[in-house]
Amino acid sequence: MSLTFGLAIYFLIWWIILFAILPFGMHRTQEEAGEVVPGSEPSAPDRPRFLKVIVLTTIVTTLLFAGYVGMRASGFGLDDIPFFNPPANSYSHPGD
Repeated sequence: MSLTFGLAIYFLIWWIILFAILPFGMHRTQEEAGEVVPGSEPSAPDRPRFLKVIVLTTIVTTLLFAGYVGMRASGFGLDDIPFFNPPANSYSHPGD
């Protein structure tokens, strides 16, 4: 795997995990706290915790990416999963 390909895969995983983790831990909105900042949405978080989300996203992504690299290096592929193999000659082409 090239460095560019590895960085691209890492970034894609990081981005997906970011949006999966982002909603967790939002306790109160600005409206619930009674302190809506002028010019912001009342449903915005009262105390955003972006650093915590970014660090947690990076940790989870690193673990998933390490698992991906390990599986790729071991030679494991979709052909090794029995139910992913289609039955042989189960589809006939028109005109055969």
